[in-house]
Amino acid sequence: MKNKKAITFFVAILASLLVLAGCGSDGDDSSSNGNSSSGDSKTVKFMHLWPEGSSKTHNEIVSEIIADFESQHEGVEIELEVLSNEQYKDKIQVLSTSDELPDVGMTWAAGYLQPYVEGNKFAPLDDLLDGDLKDQFVSGTAEAYAIDGSTYGLPLELNIATVFYNKAIFDEYGLEAPETYEELTDVIQTLNDNGVNPIALGNKDRWTGSLWYMYLADRIGGSDVLTNAINRSGSFEDPALVEAANKVQELVEMDAFVNGFNGLADEEAKSMFMNEQAAMYLIATWDLPNYTTNEDVPQEFRDSVGYFNFPTVDGNGDTNSFVGGPGVGLFVAENSDVKDEAKAFASFFVEQWGEKSVTQAGVIPATKLDAESLELPQMYVDVLEDLNSASNLTLFADVQMSPDTAQVHLDMIQAIFGMEVTPEEFAKEHEDALSAEE
Repeated sequence: MKNKKAITFFVAILASLLVLAGCGSDGDDSSSNGNSSSGDSKTVKFMHLWPEGSSKTHNEIVSEIIADFESQHEGVEIELEVLSNEQYKDKIQVLSTSDELPDVGMTWAAGYLQPYVEGNKFAPLDDLLDGDLKDQFVSGTAEAYAIDGSTYGLPLELNIATVFYNKAIFDEYGLEAPETYEELTDVIQTLNDNGVNPIALGNKDRWTGSLWYMYLADRIGGSDVLTNAINRSGSFEDPALVEAANKVQELVEMDAFVNGFNGLADEEAKSMFMNEQAAMYLIATWDLPNYTTNEDVPQEFRDSVGYFNFPTVDGNGDTNSFVGGPGVGLFVAENSDVKDEAKAFASFFVEQWGEKSVTQAGVIPATKLDAESLELPQMYVDVLEDLNSASNLTLFADVQMSPDTAQVHLDMIQAIFGMEVTPEEFAKEHEDALSAEE
């Protein structure tokens, strides 16, 4: 399943999005006391990755859903643990090895999901898709969580990566959103000449740098070149993939990114962009709330943010081809002692998340919505229009890959940005890791 299915399902997504576009703390624990003395109360352990500090609106929605679920399901309590993205991934991996996964948690699709399914860690959720959640998802999104005919995750979000930019900074220096790589480098040069950081990048997390590499690969070699290398119908030593790595280093050498980017976390880079210390920031549309609905962000800044599709490179590439796909989804642990209650909570969560995530957080849900009556920020509507005209969506590379190969990819991303390997060495390390799995 792993890779061939990971891309093809996106064709179906685009058709279903027409329904949408008709639309005009860290360590934050909230624990119950477990079973009551009467033995009637049941506790569902739930772990998510939206801390209050960095994902306030998401965090608030989750709290509302939990409160509503508990009020409607007497005798069932939700025991909550919240971790940041990287902490979450690390802990889930540790818990899975000791069969101590939460009853409900968050997962990603495709390659990330596969070892947990093969290890019998996640429960199949086909009964939910045939029941209360039947026909609830945008076509193709739930399929991203399917392995060998069964579905093991319930997607919550649908995202594409795009380049956000500060229109006020651009206007100050007479710049326009670039449509070609050559125009992008001109923008970078002008900003550098005027003492302005061109691009905020926190590559300590590495997947952030992967977004830049993936887009360069797409524009140079076409929408299939990276996916084919991963699913082994192609090679990672394809000249286009080598050239994409070369272009990364070209950007590094011209000081495109903020100083010390390889040691900065994404949250630090995000802060630099939002504090107007950098003019551009490539991130997925899960960040839309910060530029639309987040009242904690000054309105003046939100009004100054625009976005542009990743440019063509040397005359090549389709700017309607995106890096993206379903974001996180919910899993239910196979060995849960409260599996029925856990499935009921997961189903309830998905149903409640859809409209709440739109109206309160401005994110794109994986469930279908009739959004005609909803007041959506213009940027949100623009993103939906982009999705409707998308020619391709390539699933995030580290999600397509198995965990072991994804680790090689992420390490090599930091190495290529850090000028520690050549583009040829970068490609060979990937090819060796992928070949070892065949």
